[in-house]
Amino acid sequence: MNGVFRVPQPSNEPVRAYGPGSPEKKSIKAKLAEMRSREIEIPLIIGGEEVRTGKFGTCVIPHRHGHVLAKYHKAGKAEVERAIAAARQAHATWSRLPFVDRASVLLRAADLLAGPFRDEANAATMLGQSKTVFQAEIDSACELIDFWRFNPSYAQSIYEDQPMSSPGVWNRVEYRPLEGFVFAVTPFNFTSIAGNLPTAPALMGNTVLWKPASSAVYSAHHLMKVLAAAGLPPGVINLVVGSGAEVGDPVLASPELAGIHFTGSTAVFQQMWRTVGGNIASYRSYPRIVGETGGKDFVFAHASADAAALATALVRGSFEYQGQKCSAASRAYIPQSIWPKVKELIVAQVAEIKMGDPEDFTNFMSAVIDKAAFETIKGYIEFAKRSNEAEIITGGGCDDGVGYFMQPTVVVTTNPKFKLMQEEIFGPVLTIFVYPDAEFDRALELCDTGSPYGLTGAVFATDRHVIRAMQERLRDAAGNFYINDKPTGAVVGQQPFGGARASGTNDKAGSLWNLIRWTSPRAIKETFVPPKHFAYPFIGEK
Repeated sequence: MNGVFRVPQPSNEPVRAYGPGSPEKKSIKAKLAEMRSREIEIPLIIGGEEVRTGKFGTCVIPHRHGHVLAKYHKAGKAEVERAIAAARQAHATWSRLPFVDRASVLLRAADLLAGPFRDEANAATMLGQSKTVFQAEIDSACELIDFWRFNPSYAQSIYEDQPMSSPGVWNRVEYRPLEGFVFAVTPFNFTSIAGNLPTAPALMGNTVLWKPASSAVYSAHHLMKVLAAAGLPPGVINLVVGSGAEVGDPVLASPELAGIHFTGSTAVFQQMWRTVGGNIASYRSYPRIVGETGGKDFVFAHASADAAALATALVRGSFEYQGQKCSAASRAYIPQSIWPKVKELIVAQVAEIKMGDPEDFTNFMSAVIDKAAFETIKGYIEFAKRSNEAEIITGGGCDDGVGYFMQPTVVVTTNPKFKLMQEEIFGPVLTIFVYPDAEFDRALELCDTGSPYGLTGAVFATDRHVIRAMQERLRDAAGNFYINDKPTGAVVGQQPFGGARASGTNDKAGSLWNLIRWTSPRAIKETFVPPKHFAYPFIGEK
């Protein structure tokens, strides 16, 4: 093929509104009823083949935990070794396939997801992960479509970045895939992250073992269907579902491990890093380690802040998708002078929130993901109830009789180092510290040092000098920083996502900075007329 091909210019996928009487609302409701009505069996996918082990886990509906959506087969050491062999075999051809062909698979997957697979992916996310239709739409449809359209454009920019050449020489850089396989470990809370983590390395010519969270196997299964329909060759992405030990241990022990693409808890990521360090002499190459982990995301307000905008950002940022976002607003610092008005607005807005089954589109919130999450969040709320340093001003209730439901809860503490101000909860709990206006600088210091994380954060003020001061003082506190907006909702192509400190390696999903981690550049120098004798001119005279 001759030609310099250019990836189509990407643009963000429009978010459907699902308004009353709309065709999209009717369509998704029908798909929900269809998928809810049948229990399916989910195999592993290794080398393009369905593999059944007979060791089962179950996918349940979190807001109706007695309802089983699927049984899935679990992988063990034998299946992991088979997947590694399949990835090795696929690597031989996929890594040498021209970029235009690899990009075409993702671009086709994006169009399939935007069209015939949209309802299926959204319904799987709503049922399996208890997302409202809006949260599913911006996640399992729009954000993943954006990843699959923007990443090829970013990859093209990487390939086009070439060195200068001197007279008589042509210098080039080849961006090779890594030598070995990439291990993609994905979380339950975003179907888009689950789809991006294996496909981003694959776009750059790598082959992948994908381990989704056990509580999100249902949507992962449906994403594999989209990729298969898009023409992804067998063995490029191998779906291996199972426990961390059963899957992770043999993966991390393999000399062929070339990289880890991870989103999940800080503790798990740190343990994986320790294991890689212990095994470092056994690997063919030093594995690339890319991770986005926890967050204890802040909202910091100045006395000049708009109280209504601040209250709305806190309610949306804390309680959309039950607070189960690594970017969710979890701690806030509010000056005493505006606190009475902000408190009034928060309590009033939270009182309007409806919680229940996401198939009822009037619900703003649904259930948390599983029993373990329910008990952990409940423990934090009970701790606040027992403490003489905290007051719950709204919420605090929970009920797991039918589904894992937690009320949106706002805690006010007198201690800026209170446990709920420092530790990640991953649930619908917001903790607020009210500071004296005169102690603005001290409050900024408390915010910066108040948790080990550095993922997202937001500041609210109308005074421009103050905004600049907050932005500078909190420079290292968040990888995604918002001014007069909630700290959630990063959009591919607009706000590349990731943070540092205990929140990860800040390699920015949805950007060329992430994709370049999955390449191993080779510099090539070609000399057109090479010298025929060793002597340089300087030795011609004493």
